[in-house]
Amino acid sequence: MFDYETLKIIWWLLVGVLLVGFAIMDGHDMGVGTLLPFVGRSDTERRVIINTVGPHWDGNQVWFITGGGAIFAAWPLVYATAFSGFYWAMLAVLWALFFRPVGFDYRSKIHDARWRSTWDWGLFVGGAVPPLIFGVAFGNLLQGVPFHFDEYLVSYYTGSFWGLLNPFALVCGVVSTAMITFHGANYLAHRTEGVIQERAIAASTLFGLLLIASFSAAGVWLYLGIDGYVITSAVDGAALANPLAKSVSRKAGAWLANYSRAPATIALPLVAYAGALGGIVFARSKRTLAAFVASALCLTGVIGTAGASMFPFVMPSSSDLNSSLTVWDSVSSHLTLSIMFWATLIFMPLIVFYTSWAYSVMAGKVTAGNVKENEHSAY
Repeated sequence: MFDYETLKIIWWLLVGVLLVGFAIMDGHDMGVGTLLPFVGRSDTERRVIINTVGPHWDGNQVWFITGGGAIFAAWPLVYATAFSGFYWAMLAVLWALFFRPVGFDYRSKIHDARWRSTWDWGLFVGGAVPPLIFGVAFGNLLQGVPFHFDEYLVSYYTGSFWGLLNPFALVCGVVSTAMITFHGANYLAHRTEGVIQERAIAASTLFGLLLIASFSAAGVWLYLGIDGYVITSAVDGAALANPLAKSVSRKAGAWLANYSRAPATIALPLVAYAGALGGIVFARSKRTLAAFVASALCLTGVIGTAGASMFPFVMPSSSDLNSSLTVWDSVSSHLTLSIMFWATLIFMPLIVFYTSWAYSVMAGKVTAGNVKENEHSAY
């Protein structure tokens, strides 16, 4: 139905949709976990906070798993190269995520203040560390990652874990952490009332402003201090994947060139700013559902801005420019992309449907009274 070149573009868009879905759905769980030790001042308050995401957090993991699976199936060279180069960073994400299932299940099993406080901080780690590392990873992608391919297309990563923690990447980590925590604060404000809601609204304001400031700083830094990547040879979008069959150079301002070539993409950073400001204003006026929708749009704008800036690059190489991975030369076969497209067309609406149904069934405020009435069944 679709030619190879078109499928490559479609899968770039679909991977972006899955990343946005992960940020919106699993992101608000992580944001709530990040805020848990600070917004909850007593055991009951913390149980209220946990139970706002308790029924859904594990279901939302499907976006994380599906996103990773989509990258593996659609962009196998990206998957192999990134998971090799970012090996210790990915392990840190997994170690942090381990705290989530055991934290949710074990925290309230024992009536001991130290036990519960320990798991509260475990849930904080599980909520705060993954967004930080994902942001740092994106920051390194924008600068280029030190890897190259040999003649057999075996990738070699020549950097180090500590090299990933450079200043620009850390700023991008702040952007990611701020937007996820901002989103989680708006969700928490929507699902709670009283003092917990007031603290969540204050957190929404704080992290919303931090997001605007860090996103702006990263954009200015990218424009003034970081050269982008451009393909200087002819591009055959229908060719088989071979990242070494092109020529690449670095050029000042290249990451902003797409906004001139496709002016409609300017809407993406505008949506990010509008969503951040709208989320703050709506939360402070206690229009909490509108605040949550606004922060979801903000996340879409931030992630979309990164993707549109880099297109067609997915994982640029700083040590061997011609080894850079792009939408055109890092993909699976035409057949694989076609089969995966139809599978996605069937299963993604199902995921959206059952997730929407689950949230509608378990909607409403979580209160201290709910937790006390369900002392043994609530988290």
